Amino acid sequence: MMMIHHRPERHSMAHYGWLRAAVLGANDGIVSTASLLIGVAAAGAAHEAVLVAGVAGLVAGAMSMAAGEYVSVSSQSDAEHADLAIERRELEADHEAERRELAAIYTGRGLEPALAAQVAEQLMAHDALGAHARDELGIHELQRARPVQAAFASAAAFAVGAALPVVSAAFVPARAVIAIVATLSLLFLAVLGGLAARVGGASLWRGVARVTFWGALAMALTAAVGSLFGVMT
Repeated sequence: MMMIHHRPERHSMAHYGWLRAAVLGANDGIVSTASLLIGVAAAGAAHEAVLVAGVAGLVAGAMSMAAGEYVSVSSQSDAEHADLAIERRELEADHEAERRELAAIYTGRGLEPALAAQVAEQLMAHDALGAHARDELGIHELQRARPVQAAFASAAAFAVGAALPVVSAAFVPARAVIAIVATLSLLFLAVLGGLAARVGGASLWRGVARVTFWGALAMALTAAVGSLFGVMT
């Protein structure tokens, strides 16, 4: 008899959290730093000044991303801990009422009342707080807020993205900075958008088009602003 081995399905949503953070960080790093470099170069600044602006933008942007992510995820973590503390007190005060509440959740999801009650009883016997955290509050251990980890990951993603246009600008003549940085940055954005779309299971060309469009728009606007200030000075 032939044995059929079950292979677990792979869903794109399993990657969504880390993918979104990495893509946003790297995308912001490329777009903001490339735009800064192009704007300063368009104003007629010396090559050294353009590079200093790029490096400063990389450091400032990475720290800003880290701080913003830390504050945001810390707020989420505080809310999770507060909800868990409330749930813990409710379990201690009236365990039976909490069991009925959990059973009602399972009934609402389609289980027969008797089976829902049995499932609730067994899960609460194993880990009452964990069962309520997961099925009542929507807090999953793998998705728990981790502020420090999120801050470092966000800063690293931004720095990697920002380093690409900075390195590009460092190895080209001053007169070619705008053209080379814009071209390579759009190429980097296209690769990033395509990779994100591929891993996320979305349309490859749609992912490429949307990141390159907004990146090109940002660079064009900063180039216009830089040129305007260059003329004024």
